[in-house]
Amino acid sequence: MNRLSFFLVFMLSAAYCAAQQLPSVQLKDIDGKTVHTEKLNNDGKPFIISFFATWCKPCLRELEAISEVYEEWREETGVKLIAVSIDGAQNSLKVGPAVKAKGWEYEVLLDPNGDFKRALGVNLIPAVFIIDKNGKITHSRTGYTNGSEKHLIEEVRKLIADITLRPVTIPSRNLS
Repeated sequence: MNRLSFFLVFMLSAAYCAAQQLPSVQLKDIDGKTVHTEKLNNDGKPFIISFFATWCKPCLRELEAISEVYEEWREETGVKLIAVSIDGAQNSLKVGPAVKAKGWEYEVLLDPNGDFKRALGVNLIPAVFIIDKNGKITHSRTGYTNGSEKHLIEEVRKLIADITLRPVTIPSRNLS
């Protein structure tokens, strides 16, 4: 019975997640500019949101692993990654220098009060969400093991294939 309960909870949360739009929260980027999360987009292409903290070793390992292949991902799919730091207010000033020291090309947002994290139901980090061209969350997961970033790009490729393989309907004209 325990396995069945776990499976049902997992399936319901996956179904909820698949239909969920991004919540409306105001964050700041590492330059202090205000960003409205409901307006996050990638010009009609999928994007990835990754919640992290500078003290979270698995988070840093994942972002570092993605950094190694990020340029290839961008060239192939146009995907973009938005890293959201949940470091508290006392540490938020350290995020920008840490990101620059790593040489990460990601857009980085600060969520020092955890508003965005809470709105998306994030309890564990790293937490990753894949967002489709319409701003809907299509995939999410928490935790990181070496190599799991490959699953992210596979999911993005599926979304890209879905966009490019849709049949085009041409209205018929009466030629008589």
